[in-house]
Order: sequence, then structure tokens, then C-alpha cells
Amino acid sequence: MVDNDKEENGEVKKPIVIKNATDLQRLKLEKLMKNPEKPVVIPDPPKPKSLPSAPDFVRNVMGSSAGAGSGEFHVYRHLRRKEYARQKFIQEKSEKEKLDEEYHRKIEENKKIAEEKTAKKRAKRLKKKSKAKVKGKIRKLDDTKQTVSSQSDSSSEEEEEGKTQEDSESNKHKAAEEKEETTVVLE
Repeated sequence: MVDNDKEENGEVKKPIVIKNATDLQRLKLEKLMKNPEKPVVIPDPPKPKSLPSAPDFVRNVMGSSAGAGSGEFHVYRHLRRKEYARQKFIQEKSEKEKLDEEYHRKIEENKKIAEEKTAKKRAKRLKKKSKAKVKGKIRKLDDTKQTVSSQSDSSSEEEEEGKTQEDSESNKHKAAEEKEETTVVLE
């Protein structure tokens, strides 16, 4: 027979001491995870209080005469308490609606401000990107112009040195360079 105090591996179980809320939560989770097939009961949220209706017809109307009996006071007190509770409920409900409306208005305002900020930053990024793109094109144009001029310089030097090339080949070469230059400008 195995003792209840001993586990299967022979160690003695220590009693669990709950020191704070996290230990309690951990203990509850461990208990739930021992049998995951067992359904968990989740209680329904509390139902909101309903508005007590105003009395349609008051059966015991208090008279204005000075001789009102002391036996009627408990009826008066009960009606007064009900009316005060009804008015308090109406005030709390209106205050809650006001706070909810203010909260939603504040959320919408924060969303609007955030959207404006992101739109402004987006415009700034796009502007910076387009400037960089234009600047990159200008650099490419400068580079191609320099290469074209260096090629024409080298070709003129070669002609000066006395190397003969056919005129048709040089014309084709120059025409190809001009095409490159125009395609870069169009981009």
C-alpha cells in the first residue's frame, strides 16, 4: 500500500502554502490542467438593474390635514424611499451614459490625432523618398554625362594618335551613346 503523503517516486509531499494571489491563481490553474476534459463553469456577468417604474396610482394618498395619523407614516416612508431609489438610479444611469459618451468622444479624438500624425509623417516620408529619387536620377545623369564625355575624350585621343576606325562604326557608337543619354533623361 502506498501512503497518501508519499508520491510514486518516494518523496514526501509538502503542504502547499499560499502566500499571495499569484500562488492562488497558479494552484487553481494546476487544478484545472490536471483534468483538461472537465468543463469549466464560467459565471454569467451580473445583470444590470432595471429601472423601478414610477407608481401609476398611489392608493393611500396622504392628506394635507394636520390630523394625519401616525399609522400612515410607515406607508409614506416606504413610498418616499422607493421614489428616492428611483431618482438615484436615474441619476446614476445618466451619469454613466455621460461618462461613456465622454470616453468614446475621447477615443475618437485620440484616433483622429493619431491619424493626422501618421498622415503627416507619411507625407514627410514620401516627400523625402521622392527627393532622394530625384537626387539619385540627377547623380545618374551626371555619371552618364561624365562617362559619355570621357568616352568621347578617349575616342578623340585615339583618333589623334593615329588609330584608324571606320567612320560608320564611330557614328554608330555616338548614336548609341546619345540614345543612352536620352533614355536616362526620360527615366
